[in-house]
Amino acid sequence: MAQPPTMRRLGHDVVDTEHLGLANRGVSDSEMLVAATDAGRAVLTLDRGDCYRLHRARDDHAGIIACTQDVNWTSMATRIDAALASVEHLRGQYIRVLRPGPAPS
Repeated sequence: MAQPPTMRRLGHDVVDTEHLGLANRGVSDSEMLVAATDAGRAVLTLDRGDCYRLHRARDDHAGIIACTQDVNWTSMATRIDAALASVEHLRGQYIRVLRPGPAPS
């Protein structure tokens, strides 16, 4: 996952589950989405399938940004930043941020 310090350097107000008191507590995706929505925060996740189902069932959330894993956190954060810049607001949005595939040979 794009590290919060990397996202902060790009100007985003980011907290992680540890700062919300939800880390290592077995909190379900649904509970995480409710907690984030209650705090007025979007969810940044690698759990694309489950979070897409949650989005389809409940679109009153503060936003879901679903990413494919990338070990290059700076590159991942840059793609997330670009995706966020392309939307007017996050409320109710499900945004996919994909890792680029290998270059064609």
